[in-house]
Amino acid sequence: MPVSDPISDMLTRIRNAQMVRKETVEMPSSQMKERVARILLEEGYISSIDVQDPGTPKKALRLGLKYYKGKPVIEEIKGFSSPGRRFYVGKDEIPQVKQGLGIAILSTNQGVISSRKARQVGVGGELLCTVF
Repeated sequence: MPVSDPISDMLTRIRNAQMVRKETVEMPSSQMKERVARILLEEGYISSIDVQDPGTPKKALRLGLKYYKGKPVIEEIKGFSSPGRRFYVGKDEIPQVKQGLGIAILSTNQGVISSRKARQVGVGGELLCTVF
């Protein structure tokens, strides 16, 4: 069954897997999902990324989830943009997530980047999600 909002589906799968303390979560892969996952890995929110069956039409993305003292490292993950309602922010409007303790993930003309990098580069874009 096709998914109408793939990024929202990805975030929901991560949330649900962490609620039942799964070690990994698997989902259909896409370039956008892989880029979001790379940012989560770089920022230390997940432990690993594995693309299953690369080069085939039905490749899968497997993420290793992280826990600290029995609690998920990702306390809150929220989606903003959806296919029917895009949410754009300028370079001066990039949100501070939990007073700088979390990150926002944006799709910009520089690619999919974290809010920290977007501020350094000085670009705004489509706000995909926030993570804390």
